[in-house]
Amino acid sequence: MSDPHGRRGDDSNPGINRRRWLQAIGVAGAAGMAGCTGGDGTDTATDSPTDTEGDAMGEDTPTPEGEVEIPEVGGTFNTVTSSPVDTLNPLYNTEAGAGTLIGYALDMGYTFGPGNEQIPQLYELTTDDGGKVWTGKVRENLQFGGDYGQVTAEDFVYLVQEVHKSDWAATSASSSWPETTTITQTGEFEFQIELESANLLYPATYDPLMYPIPKDLLEPYVAEEDSQGLQEDQELLELEFAGNLGAYTLDEWNRSSGQTYSRNEDYYMQEATDINQLFENAPYFETLESRVVQEQASRLGALETGETDYASIPPERVEEFDGLDNVNVYLQPQPYNEVCVYNMRENGWNAGPGNLFREKKFRQGLGCAVDKQTLVEGVFRGYANVEYTWQPRWSKWYPSDADVPEYGTGDLYGQDAAQSRIQEAIDNVEYDYSYDGQGRLLNPEGDQCTITLYHSAGQNTERSMAEFIAQEFEQNAGIVVEVNAIQGSQFSNQYWQQEIPENADELEWSNGSYNAGPRDVATSKNPWDMTVVYGLNTYPLNPLTAEVFFAKDSFYNPYGYYPSWDAPSLWEEANSAESTEELNETLSEIFVKIAEDQPMGMLAFPSSRAGYASDIVGPQENFFSGWDFPAWYREE
Repeated sequence: MSDPHGRRGDDSNPGINRRRWLQAIGVAGAAGMAGCTGGDGTDTATDSPTDTEGDAMGEDTPTPEGEVEIPEVGGTFNTVTSSPVDTLNPLYNTEAGAGTLIGYALDMGYTFGPGNEQIPQLYELTTDDGGKVWTGKVRENLQFGGDYGQVTAEDFVYLVQEVHKSDWAATSASSSWPETTTITQTGEFEFQIELESANLLYPATYDPLMYPIPKDLLEPYVAEEDSQGLQEDQELLELEFAGNLGAYTLDEWNRSSGQTYSRNEDYYMQEATDINQLFENAPYFETLESRVVQEQASRLGALETGETDYASIPPERVEEFDGLDNVNVYLQPQPYNEVCVYNMRENGWNAGPGNLFREKKFRQGLGCAVDKQTLVEGVFRGYANVEYTWQPRWSKWYPSDADVPEYGTGDLYGQDAAQSRIQEAIDNVEYDYSYDGQGRLLNPEGDQCTITLYHSAGQNTERSMAEFIAQEFEQNAGIVVEVNAIQGSQFSNQYWQQEIPENADELEWSNGSYNAGPRDVATSKNPWDMTVVYGLNTYPLNPLTAEVFFAKDSFYNPYGYYPSWDAPSLWEEANSAESTEELNETLSEIFVKIAEDQPMGMLAFPSSRAGYASDIVGPQENFFSGWDFPAWYREE
């Protein structure tokens, strides 16, 4: 879980920034190596936790300690990815897949392990004042490659002060370091971060998560304020400076076919046996190879024949692969949900005048139209759990003691539940929508309402989900849904992102293409109604990050949602909480409000279905599987 990015792909407010929404979105159906993505369980009963949920946070997962047998080093770990990556420059990458590839050769400051324990890698973050001032203690055995020498606190402080906080570099982490956050060097191997206000979950925001970059490498670009040069620097692109800072060394990067790595025999974590005794001689593979294999069938075939040690398994083939002697399938909890997003901007709801998606009761009616349990059982073959609000049930922040409305289940499912709420909504608008005697929703022209639903081309599970939603909407809401396949990049550029208005400076806000302004004036190039192309990160370690999805003027509101509840006040209260109890209470209220408001159709948390060669020792069925990837080995 060292990589905060996920599947399906800024301002100074402590709950929102550009880096977080870049981390928030991923590509439908993709899965990350080594536990960077995962799922919510396997049981289809929504009232009882699944086996996976039972230890989702890994509290009961044993970590080797004391006297253990150290494995032999040898062989190759093979993995496959679905597409090539654009960059391996750690300062500018924002993609999950590239983040994993970078991570083989270059660690970040820390990660999280079972039980949500902060695992210090390059440095450890601690606080003794409730979260306003954090101290970073850098390991003293870190060495850059080449002539760059030892890693010290100065390298991290210089990176932040002169690059991330600059107005020219525009790195992917720049907005994690607003002017109100200061970083200073307090010793050769110690730095201090001071926040504008206390944040108990600061490490879990990933804002203080840094790569180690040599000061001497950066200085020429800083002197010239050369952003393009920094992006194209060969040492950064090829990770040539990494020294002993990663488990493997990048040997070759072929842009179209993949990467080859060799074992880093001087890996600094070999001294971290207090964390995991197996780090003593890590890593345990002589080489690591990552190949680009775009077709899912080919990736699965490679796993079946032993040509790769890892591949993501689609729901309909889990049982098949789990029955193979040479493959183990791990159902891993993950934070990304399946959502049906409604376009509440001016070019949404194209079935008639107005935009019914903006009506809370209408959205509640749509929530009642889809049988979530049947969706989980049918489309995801039971390898998912129903979602009612913006947290998986295994999260410590899930409002288990609150009255969360369960739209799409029981009395809150079916034609009567859906159409009674939709009727309330259309009674509240100025346009003459109505139901006919056959339960069809008619627009003012007397035609049945017809809208579109987009899904990613080539994603079979996503297509099945879209078709099921269309069937349920027509049966229970009386709305015809036309299902359309589209390439993810095309949908992003032409539908999801908005065009920046010419008078952006005159608007109440204009925060870039993912929220270019108020929904009545800023729209995408093409009209659209609904989409299941994207799933979003619910951040079970730090739900404060989810504020970006539920603020009308944030940097990430492509769908134009305006909360009907006092979201700013509640998020401010959560961000300023002085204890976990206080935070839990406020978040519980927030999650109930989100469930009631139905900002989008919150449907399910699929499990990550990770298939590994059966002789690979290391993967776990918990949210943090992969945090100790350098200690994985092949059992003889």
